[in-house]
Amino acid sequence: MPMPQAGDAAPGFQLPDQDGNTVTLSQFAGKDVVLYFYPKDDTPGCTVEACNFRDEHSALTAAGAVVLGVSADGTASHRKFATKFNLSFPLVADTGHTLSDAYGVWGEKSLYGRKFLGITRATFLIGPDGKVKQVWPKVKVDGHVAEVLAALGARGGTTSAASAPAKKASTKKAAAKKAPAGKVARSAAAPAKKTAPAKKKTAPAKKKAPVAKKSGAKNARAKKAPVVKRIGSTGAAKKGR
Repeated sequence: MPMPQAGDAAPGFQLPDQDGNTVTLSQFAGKDVVLYFYPKDDTPGCTVEACNFRDEHSALTAAGAVVLGVSADGTASHRKFATKFNLSFPLVADTGHTLSDAYGVWGEKSLYGRKFLGITRATFLIGPDGKVKQVWPKVKVDGHVAEVLAALGARGGTTSAASAPAKKASTKKAAAKKAPAGKVARSAAAPAKKTAPAKKKTAPAKKKAPVAKKSGAKNARAKKAPVVKRIGSTGAAKKGR
C-alpha cells in the first residue's frame, strides 16, 4: 500500500495494546494523534525513540495530542518493553502487520547484507478530523520528538536533544565566571612580586658593622697615644733628675 500523505484520510484500525485493551483510531476523534511506527521492542534506536516520547508525553498531552506506538511485536513483548522503560502511552500490537501495511511502512528491509520484511520507522500526525496532517517517512530518532512538538505548536524541554545546548550554555557561563577570578588572582599576586626588591635595600645596613670596627680601632690608637707621651715625659723627668 502507498504511504498516506498530508490531506489523506488516515486508515482506521482496531488492535490490542500491551494491556490487552482494544485501541481504535475513531476513539480519539477530536484530538491530534501521533501514530509512530518502529521496527522492534527493546532495541537501541526504538528504545531511545520511545523514551523520548515518554519524556515529552506531558507536553504532547498538553498540546491536545495522543501518542500511539506501533510495531509487529505481540502484546507480551509490548508489556515487557513498556514496563521496563515506564512508557506512559499505548503500544499497539500489529502482529499481522495489517496496520503497518495500510500506512505503507511494511516492506523489505536490509541489514548487514541480509534482507527481510519489517517496519520502516515513520510517524504520522493525524488531525482531529481524522485526516493526515504531516508525515515523517524516514525518521531519524535524534530530535524527532522535538519536530513533532513543533508541528503541534508546542514546546518541550526534557529530551536529550533539548537539554544538550543548556549544558553547553551553563558550561560557558561557568567558564566566564572563572575567568575574572583568575585575572584578579594574578593582579593580586603581582604587587607581591614588586615588594621583593625592598628586602635588597636593607642589605647595605649590614655593611655598617665594619665601619664601626674601624672607628673602634682609631679610638684604641687615640687612647694609646697619651700613654706613649706619658712614658716619654716620665723618662725625661727622670733624666732631669
